Amino acid sequence: MVILDIGITVNKTAQSIQSAAAGGTFHIEEIFPIVDGGRYAVKRIVGEPIAIWADIFRDGHEVIAAAVVWRREQDQDWQRSPLRYDVNDRWGGSFVPDQVGRYVYAIEAWTDEFATWRHSFELKLKAGQDVTLDALEGAAMLTKARAGGDTAAIIQRHCQAYLETGEPEPLLTPELRDAMADSQARPDLTRSPPLPLMIDRPRARSGAWYEMVPRSQGTTPGQHGTFRDCINRLPDIAAMGFDVIYFTPIHPIGKTNRKGRNNALTAEPGDPGSPYAIGGAEGGHDAIHPELGTLADFRAFLAACKLVEIEVALDIAVQCSPDHPWLTEHPDWFRRRPDGTMRYAENPPKKYEDIVNPDFACDDAGSLWNALRDVVLFWAEQGVKIFRVDNPHTKPLPFWEWLIHEVQLQHPDVIFLAEAFTRPKVMQGLAKLGFTQSYTYFTWRTQKWEIEQYLNELAAYPMREYYRPNFFVNTPDILPYHLQSGEPWMFKSRLALAATLSGTYGIYNGFELLEHEPIPGKEEYLNSEKYEIKVRDWDQPGNLKPYIRDINRVRRANAALLQTSNLRFVGIDDSNVIGFVKQSVDGSNTVAVAIALSRDYHEVWFPLGDVQIETSHGLSNVAVLENLITGERVPLEWGGVRLRIDPNRDPALLFRCLA
Repeated sequence: MVILDIGITVNKTAQSIQSAAAGGTFHIEEIFPIVDGGRYAVKRIVGEPIAIWADIFRDGHEVIAAAVVWRREQDQDWQRSPLRYDVNDRWGGSFVPDQVGRYVYAIEAWTDEFATWRHSFELKLKAGQDVTLDALEGAAMLTKARAGGDTAAIIQRHCQAYLETGEPEPLLTPELRDAMADSQARPDLTRSPPLPLMIDRPRARSGAWYEMVPRSQGTTPGQHGTFRDCINRLPDIAAMGFDVIYFTPIHPIGKTNRKGRNNALTAEPGDPGSPYAIGGAEGGHDAIHPELGTLADFRAFLAACKLVEIEVALDIAVQCSPDHPWLTEHPDWFRRRPDGTMRYAENPPKKYEDIVNPDFACDDAGSLWNALRDVVLFWAEQGVKIFRVDNPHTKPLPFWEWLIHEVQLQHPDVIFLAEAFTRPKVMQGLAKLGFTQSYTYFTWRTQKWEIEQYLNELAAYPMREYYRPNFFVNTPDILPYHLQSGEPWMFKSRLALAATLSGTYGIYNGFELLEHEPIPGKEEYLNSEKYEIKVRDWDQPGNLKPYIRDINRVRRANAALLQTSNLRFVGIDDSNVIGFVKQSVDGSNTVAVAIALSRDYHEVWFPLGDVQIETSHGLSNVAVLENLITGERVPLEWGGVRLRIDPNRDPALLFRCLA
């Protein structure tokens, strides 16, 4: 019985192979771009050409034709663009999606029967052979063409010319070749499996983020800030050149187990609690803390931001205070301990007594998923199109893949930022499954070698296809050791590194004021505004606002700085000076940057001899560097330029490369 089963399997396999061979088998391999064999989407920006290539071959000497086809996920009709043969069975081309959204694309290959006939005919003609019958075969192909309009007229005219003269020349014109290429039946057409593609708006790749705690934007000590106070701060933030304002959670805060100042277990009267302890009697994730204002006030803030061309990002934290309405409305969404008490959140040895986490393994998990999706959709319908997701790596990864897909089908312009400081492959996995942008390890990369190593990883294939970095210099949770001295040159150096290395970067409010007082021995702020309301003098002497303004102005004026992948480091013989060149996606803008990593005075040679830039006459060597801050121009000599950097004045030198 076993032998019989094996025999039947072999026979069926042989039949399938014979059937495929009869029609000609195309092999479509090494498709680019692709992530994990097509399991995850490649990410691109709307309106920009997408380069495509693949290895395509078949048996025999027939002439192959190929194309790339693409459509939005929800559409039925495919669009098509031809691929051209390059070398060694490699085919290439491009196409340009003109809308944001989720797409699929595939590679098609088929036999061009007329081109095959034409190639064979020309060889026989050149060899002096009798081609009378061959010419008749070619003419017969014209009668079977499926064409209309101008193409049909071209084919008919050439067919008539052959019949009238009997000469083969009308069958061999480039015009007829092109007309027949699109007018033949394609019985052996082969299509690769569809591959996913995410087309985003430009903000997905570039932006300057300003993180702020809205309740701390007021002017009266001890008084809770409002959305009106946030509106009053917009001119200051816009003047610094930021594109995105990111709010920490704006929802009601629970009172049960509320944390006091500096994360104290017991709150004193008047302590506002952590905004991440979401939910109270006033509502949950779709409600607004009453002291901030109303939903109408929030909409007014969104409108005010739009007037100064700033977007708003909201924090999505999938966690609840013990007072969140869901705990009474859906108690089965939460896990309890053996004694019946609620299991609060913890990350040993850290404990978060003011927070409980939903149980994604509960029996009613489907309803939980839908409720969380509806929270995001609610805010998207208010006009929020950017969401920073808190600790997504602590929730099931399939949930995020589903939620992002669900939201982007309705709002394809929504951007998701993954706030996950965790293991590299988990961070990469989150990016693959749909997060538009990702936090990074930049915050802790301080040495020249490790910065270069890390950026080379981010900019290389395959990470560049799916991982868009967002370089935050500091966060409410992280005051890096290198900022704790409060030295202005270091703050400037880190800002310049983040803003020029990555297309997207961010700071947490207070950075511009050089705030740097830590909890001793920790990378955390003392008197953190996660647990108290702060009032600041945003114009206090010594602030970095003019420096931030200049850096962001240079970014906006130079497309090369608004992307991360077209980057290469320059060999500078100083371990404390990092140099690199970046070029815009279209090649029209090239920028050279040198940044000091120590406060010492530096004099270095910056080599640019092999750097070429796009001009109206083609590629040219760099001849002049234009300082993007001062406007001063420096000619290159011997393929480079000598730079002098005084970090106490400015640790960064930024240049536009000119021919």
